[in-house]
Amino acid sequence: MSNTFDVLNSTLTSTLRLWRGTNARGSARQPARHLKLYEFEACPYCRLVREALTELDLDALIYPAPHGGKRFRPKVARLGGKQQFPFLVDPNSGESMYESDAIIDYLYRRYGGRAAPTRLLRPFDVTSSVVAGIPRVRAGAQARPSQAPKRPLELFSFESSPYSRRVRELLCELELPYLLRSTGKARWQDLGPPILRATLFPALPVAGRNRVELLKRAGKVQVPYLVDPNTGTELFESDAIRDYLLATYAK
Repeated sequence: MSNTFDVLNSTLTSTLRLWRGTNARGSARQPARHLKLYEFEACPYCRLVREALTELDLDALIYPAPHGGKRFRPKVARLGGKQQFPFLVDPNSGESMYESDAIIDYLYRRYGGRAAPTRLLRPFDVTSSVVAGIPRVRAGAQARPSQAPKRPLELFSFESSPYSRRVRELLCELELPYLLRSTGKARWQDLGPPILRATLFPALPVAGRNRVELLKRAGKVQVPYLVDPNTGTELFESDAIRDYLLATYAK
């Protein structure tokens, strides 16, 4: 699949999901310790939880568990009794749970300070998420051989970003754990590509917890942005990041 077609294909997935997981509406409080989410990118139920992470502006340690994966799937079975995804572990409360609707309700209640979106939308959400995954043709579903990093990587991303999705899919297939730094758009002026915001609102200060952090760290706000503490590498651009991950970790 060509890179251009792959980006367009990923954009279609976001469009079919009505671009949920774009805006960061903020949380009432941030966890003191990182949440842990065992999931895989192609799972429609996991997508719903990742959308909630973006919208609540919550970071999480992601432990990819694609089909055929041997790093984290067995651990979920030990922790919860079965290999089912998504699976959330909150070291701040001692809570752990399966089921995307239960996880979303928990995140909104504990960290959002408000109720989760109405359950009346649940059937539509699940169906829409299943349909949205069709264009990706199972990308981010099956494990491929890799060497494990000593320390988790770090990715600035928001769920609906077509470019970020391409990186998350490869991280998942390679079973590379990473800290997901939710970088959702904090105001309506941020909607659209970065060049549009820079053209229309050049004097508008950057808003958003991780967007401000990314600006300080890299000099601009653009996702995906990968940080690998194992090699000291930091880079933008989904193609460059994918090439790096394959060269560094794929077997």
